[in-house]
Formats: sequence, structure tokens, C-alpha cells
Amino acid sequence: MGSGLAISALGTSRLNRAASKNPPSEQESSITDSQLLSLNATTAKTIEPIATNFETITLDPGGQIISRPQKQAQYFLENLSQGIALEMIVIPSGTFLMGAAEGEKSSYTDSDKPQHSVSVNSFYIGKYPITQAQWRVIASLPKIERDLNPDPSHFKGDDLPVERVSWYEAQEFCARLTQYSGKKYQLPSEAQWEYACRGGTTTPFYFGPTITGQVANYLASEGPYAVEATGEFRKSTTRVGSFPPNNFGLYDLHGGVYEWCADPWHKNYDGAPTDDSVWLSDNAKDNRYRILRGGGWATEARQCRSAQRTRFGPDNKYSTIGFRVVVIPA
Repeated sequence: MGSGLAISALGTSRLNRAASKNPPSEQESSITDSQLLSLNATTAKTIEPIATNFETITLDPGGQIISRPQKQAQYFLENLSQGIALEMIVIPSGTFLMGAAEGEKSSYTDSDKPQHSVSVNSFYIGKYPITQAQWRVIASLPKIERDLNPDPSHFKGDDLPVERVSWYEAQEFCARLTQYSGKKYQLPSEAQWEYACRGGTTTPFYFGPTITGQVANYLASEGPYAVEATGEFRKSTTRVGSFPPNNFGLYDLHGGVYEWCADPWHKNYDGAPTDDSVWLSDNAKDNRYRILRGGGWATEARQCRSAQRTRFGPDNKYSTIGFRVVVIPA
């Protein structure tokens, strides 16, 4: 993974504190935002990932847990403010089949076909969707191109995902975070998003052949995807990290909030890149729309599949739309 940000003792202690739910010490609380900005600016050239262990789950078609594999991931911490940080997970390089397999249930259109091989370089991606607390910190930083509402979300809570954010606003967030941190933050390409979501799996969901309301926040009260029982429709977002992670240690990629990707919409994968780059287009009509992935709290299971693609205009903002960010190693 090469270069990166030397994680300070302060950053490490904050992450450990967040994991253990212990309150900050007086010494840590005395660190000012200006000092954090200075810290980030002087260490932005080195990243030293930290190891974390976690448990994943695998479901059978009936939605029953059949295994609980133990996994390990690497991450770094991006301090934003006192007690508020981004956890950025290392995603290893690799090759995967992008798109829906022939015969995959609920692939009603050809937008997620043809399935094709894509090579992906290593990158970092947010462990969770951006939260309202994280959004508020970055929204308070100097404007780059457009204003940001510090409190745009319909459902309120610091640890809830930020929503009602347009593609343009997500891009502004990335620009401000880039200026603040000295690292290049951006929206994931569609290929990066699906590769990160799958975590090495080839099934419709990273949990296996189906999902349930116990492992994701979606419209679980509607008809089943496989043969699982129907479940709860929560009618709102939930706190990030409320459900089990995938094999890379990422949370909330199925349901919760749709997540913006950098790419403009293409009607299918004919002519798609074979690498993880953003698939740009000269077609002005295509560029009216941007890609969203993952499904949301009000969508059915089929719309939460790893391969599922959705489009909205870049100015659209709904309570089902959020995002997460990536960093490309220098």
C-alpha cells in the first residue's frame, strides 16, 4: 500500500475510544480544531493502516445464518473534529466480475449486464456512509464551489447517515475534505463501489443468496427475495454500523441509503472500462443522470443487490440518498 498518513497517538486513542464507547479524556478534549487541521496538514503524506478484527455472516436462501467467518481489515483514521473521525478501510487490489450473472433474480433490465471482468487498484473507502456529525464538520469549512446546508437530513441524529444530499453537494463535501486533509477524497467510481460491496462474493448480496430485515435496513415487509420470511419495515434510516459487515469490514452497503457514485449513467455495460476508472461520457443526455448504488430504507430487497444500478439527476436529494467517500493512495 505504499505511502500514507502517519496515524498519531491521538488518532489511535480516539478510534479505540469510539470502539469501547468510553468518554474522551480531558487532555484529548483540549485539542482544538485548528490544532487538528495543523496535525492533518503536516502528516498528510503518510498513511500507516491499523488492523481490526471482525465477524461476518453468511445466510442460506431461507435467511438463516450458516456461518460466521472471522476476518481482519486495515484502516486509517481521519480526524475531523473533537471526537469525530472518518474510518477509512483498505481495499486490496484484485479482479472481479462486475454486473449481474445471467439468471440472477430481479435483474429485470439489462442495465447491470453484460457481466464483465474489471481490474481494481487498491484504495481506501469509508467504513460507513457519511454521518450527519461528519457532514456538519465539513459543511462548516470554507466553501469551494457551492454552499452546504449543515443540517439537510430528514431523519435527525449524529450517527445516522446524512441524507437529502445531491451529487453536487457530495462532490463539494469531497472538495472541502480534500482541502482540509491534504489527501484526495472523492466519490467512488461505480466499479470501486461494487468491488468494495461484494468483498469477494459472487452472490446477489454479500451475505449470500438473500438478505433479511435482521441484517439490513430495507423494505423487508414486502415479498421475499429468495425463500426467507418477511421482516420489519423500519420506515427510517438507522444508526450506521447497526448490521453485520461484509468481508472487507464495510457496513451498510445493502439498504439504509442509496450511495452516489462519480459516474454518469450508461444504460448498460456495453463498452464499459475494464479497470476501476470513472466511466465518463460525452453524451449530454447521459450526463443528466448519476449512478446510485446499494438501495435504501424504503426499497425492496431486489433493489439492494450488489449489482443493482439506479440513476437520479445530480440535483436530486431525497431521504433515501447519501454517500461514502474514497481515497486513492499516492
